[in-house]
Amino acid sequence: MTLIKSISGIRGTIGGEVGTNLTPVDAVKFASAYGTFLKQNNKSKLSKLKVVIGRDARISGPMIHNLVVNTLLGLGIDVIDLGLSTTPTVEVAVPMEQADGGIILTASHNPKQWNALKLLNEKGEFLSGKDGEVILALAEAESFEFADVDSLGEITQNDAYMDIHIDEVLNLPLVDADLVKTKQFKVVVDGVNSSGGIIIPKLLEQMGVECIKLYCEPNGHFPHNPEPLKEHLADICELVVKENADFGIVVDPDVDRLAFISNDGEMFGEEYTLVAVADYVLSKTPGNTVSNMSSSRALRDITIKHNETYQASAVGEVNVVELMKKNKAVLGGEGNGGIIYPEIHYGRDALVGVALFLTYLAQQDKTVAQLRASYPQYYMSKNKIELTPQIDVDAVMKTIAEKYTHENISTIDGVKIDFENEWVHLRKSNTEPIIRIYTEAPTQPDADNLAIRFVDELKTIAGI
Repeated sequence: MTLIKSISGIRGTIGGEVGTNLTPVDAVKFASAYGTFLKQNNKSKLSKLKVVIGRDARISGPMIHNLVVNTLLGLGIDVIDLGLSTTPTVEVAVPMEQADGGIILTASHNPKQWNALKLLNEKGEFLSGKDGEVILALAEAESFEFADVDSLGEITQNDAYMDIHIDEVLNLPLVDADLVKTKQFKVVVDGVNSSGGIIIPKLLEQMGVECIKLYCEPNGHFPHNPEPLKEHLADICELVVKENADFGIVVDPDVDRLAFISNDGEMFGEEYTLVAVADYVLSKTPGNTVSNMSSSRALRDITIKHNETYQASAVGEVNVVELMKKNKAVLGGEGNGGIIYPEIHYGRDALVGVALFLTYLAQQDKTVAQLRASYPQYYMSKNKIELTPQIDVDAVMKTIAEKYTHENISTIDGVKIDFENEWVHLRKSNTEPIIRIYTEAPTQPDADNLAIRFVDELKTIAGI
């Protein structure tokens, strides 16, 4: 059982002991720290502060939701309660409501025993690392001042934002629902029994797509591991073929990650969700792209094909967004199926990805499998090695960086070495003595062999 405190929020397993799991006490403490942070940063504001809150369909959602909402009310903060929602929907709602922040209650792709508080600023974007550290310090100090009885916050229920979010997506200039309707697509949707089972079918229906629902009851009982990886998705792969569907859509519980299943029942590949959407966006909109360092080189290749510039950020959505703003990128995201399209908001959004992909597919005289085959072919390997606490991980990484100084190397987030036809990215965990090893190459054996090579090198340097 685990409780993980980080600059992006707090997540953990439900139940157990205070301070080691996500208990009611921990939820209240962290919500108090976030509310206190907002109050300290808005002392000049004459009216009450306002926070938007939404949750995914996890079994623990209503409990954590009630604790967090009432904690904010106790601090004298008004709450706009979206109820069952998605991460990108809350991100869209915060600036629309002119709120001071937002909280999404979701543990994203983690199994059902997990939950979390994801924290947003007044722009509906994830907090900076600096702000996250302040909130962690406030939680540690437990120095909170609650409102008196005449100054308590008020709650407003608003269940319209899923529909508002869909409208915002359909109104994007690069989304052509009328064209999509003419194609009479048939699509299977795996909503992993969470919020995606409501919002994705609604979007598809408004785009004239026949939707076959699989695991779309928002009851929080995940029918498989909710991370949208191949080994968890046998049911939808089989159903796409059985139904002769054009493709399949898979989202995680909070609907910020997106994976496609090709018409032949094979994985389109999470890494290639961003690649396909980028190919479409760049064909219509000149501009740069950004993904994190552990994402596929295919995005770089597609960007270059359109005579634009690609750059890689440190891992983490907040880092991707920061570099996107700096480079004025028209599209960005992460290789886990996260699409960030600034035309609507700076956050990963599966709805945007679905709508743009459908529009692009409607313009192509290709099946989804043929579209996937048209992109540069890369294969990834993801590994890790566990080190004893006595080993100086930073020293190990420094030795690797010095050994490969003659290669194209970056040390802004661990060590990434770009070889001519392949790359390796080594990152240390912030919470345990582990080095994560990501590799990519033109074939799976090449990617696996590169990973084995660096596992061996790291172990030799560490003396294990």
